[in-house]
Amino acid sequence: MTSQSSCMAAAFPATIALVSALFPFSARARWAAVVAYAAATVIGSVLLALHLARENRYHRYDALIYAAAAEHGLDGELLRRLIRRESGFRPRAVGARGERGLMQITENAARDWAAAHGRPAPSPEEMFDPALNLRIGAWYLAQAVARWRERERPETYALAEYNAGRANALRWAEGTTDAEAFLRAITYPSTRRYVREILPTP
Repeated sequence: MTSQSSCMAAAFPATIALVSALFPFSARARWAAVVAYAAATVIGSVLLALHLARENRYHRYDALIYAAAAEHGLDGELLRRLIRRESGFRPRAVGARGERGLMQITENAARDWAAAHGRPAPSPEEMFDPALNLRIGAWYLAQAVARWRERERPETYALAEYNAGRANALRWAEGTTDAEAFLRAITYPSTRRYVREILPTP
């Protein structure tokens, strides 16, 4: 029996006595009140455990995320929001097209990163490694930000490129003069939502 179960068992007689004192009703009514109280206690404990597990997952990789962001000149909070949108902070997440890990890295992106750094391309399994996945993803996003550095709010264009590819981002950017016009020009509603969800509100 766990310590939590032992505490609940020890408290049960006291709970019955308290309910009897506060609610001088029939034995059946008092018993129903005790059962309801016990059920609420168990449900509350389960919900608290789920909340703590979710919070742990959301913050487990913070040190790696902020280190990767700093290494590549990116905003750490923006990178966290991207990861939350991409994988929900699940390091073993696999996308519909084979994207892997926290930042949903493609094999092409991993090969580009490896070529730029003069090292062998990581295997599909290695791409799940959180530290490596973050290094590749942050590098890839930083490359996109650099390509759009002459534009207002280059992260807007870079995020669209990260989500839908460079060719689409170039097509949407053609003829636009600012980031809001670019967002309106995006023809994929899912990409427009993606960018708006990740970018901080101006």
